[in-house]
Amino acid sequence: MFKLKTLATGAMALALMASSAAAEKVLRIQSVLPSTADEVFMLNAFGDDVAELTGGSLRVEVLPAGAIVGPRDIMDAVDAGLVEGGFAWTHYWGGKHVAANLFGAPVAGAGVGLDNIAFLSWFQYGGGKELYDRLWDEMGVNVKGFMLQPVGPEALGWFPKPINSMDDFRQMRFRAPPGMVGAAYAAIGVPAVAMGGGDILPALEKGTIDAAEWCCPKPDSVFGFQKVLKHYYLQGLHQVTVNADMYVNGDFYNDLTPIEQKALEVAANASLSKSLSYRIYENGKALKDLTENHGVILEDTPADYFTEYMAAARTALQEAADSNEFFAEVWQSQKDFADIAVPFWAGAQTSNASLGRAHAATLK
Repeated sequence: MFKLKTLATGAMALALMASSAAAEKVLRIQSVLPSTADEVFMLNAFGDDVAELTGGSLRVEVLPAGAIVGPRDIMDAVDAGLVEGGFAWTHYWGGKHVAANLFGAPVAGAGVGLDNIAFLSWFQYGGGKELYDRLWDEMGVNVKGFMLQPVGPEALGWFPKPINSMDDFRQMRFRAPPGMVGAAYAAIGVPAVAMGGGDILPALEKGTIDAAEWCCPKPDSVFGFQKVLKHYYLQGLHQVTVNADMYVNGDFYNDLTPIEQKALEVAANASLSKSLSYRIYENGKALKDLTENHGVILEDTPADYFTEYMAAARTALQEAADSNEFFAEVWQSQKDFADIAVPFWAGAQTSNASLGRAHAATLK
């Protein structure tokens, strides 16, 4: 009798295991980045949260760049259901809809001073999330989007020698981001070239470009720009905040249970905070290493950069608003939010920034 009970118990356990395995859903997310990138590290942490919140019924599998399609084809692949999910910066899809720029990389803080934390406030409490959810229909893709990683502010970039004015900057062939951000550089006479992160160092070594930006001290140092260039400028306006997002095929998302859908939302909200915290410390450690061990010299951005770039950014924003109704609606929402929040946030941050710079000066 004992053996029969044992066999029956074992058979039931195997049946439950088989049922659980059959019920498990796998959300494959192809990234535009290699598996070693910080963004992928944080994306995997997001996936761990989803698995725990769902008791393992929904599992996230992160695929590196090029695993199924090329980086530029990720959105189309998710739309078609070729892969369940994708991970990129939403301004990559500005060619599909110009308003994607306002969510992925609102140029110059969309001209109203939104940094990464203020942007997050707009997104979560100022109406941004509702507009973001409409973006995919406006874009014409069968996608559910989740904002995961607000990054910034990004460094102006790396240069072979100091730039004392915009006239010096204009002599440099400069790797800049695609879309509206890069177009603003071109508008002020900077020879801007768009290319992927992995292509920048070889282009610098060959002399195809003279200077470059990518992101921030940690990702920049991973790509090895410090091997070629030593003059580093932290203050820039081009990408005050940059947001990396996950895109889930709409049919796959609709087939999830309400708990699984809620788990994606909760884990995404947690990722927004965790990625901000992670990046501040990681970039601080990387900047310390660059200046102490690699001969990198921190420089101050010339004053005329800010006036020229801001003017070009505002012109580009206004032209896009004049030509696209949804872009105009999103931008107006950001401006309305900024009218209320930015006077407080910018004013409150001024003293803290001055205190922080004073502390940094004691370390030189």
